[in-house]
Amino acid sequence: MSIFQRPNYTSEVTQFIESLKQAKPTLEAEQRHGRALLWDKPIDSKVQDEFSKSKVAQKPYVYQTQS
Repeated sequence: MSIFQRPNYTSEVTQFIESLKQAKPTLEAEQRHGRALLWDKPIDSKVQDEFSKSKVAQKPYVYQTQS
């Protein structure tokens, strides 16, 4: 054993997550399904191009008044 080797350690959070996954094996699939509902959407390239073309350039100093 090396003097630099640390003993096998798992934090309380890691232990909790592992026990939660053991208690409910479908948890990860349910999380992926929930993510797909909100975030994993197909991107329409035409709409994305319109959004990027419609951006207005920001001035160097935003709070400067028009005079």
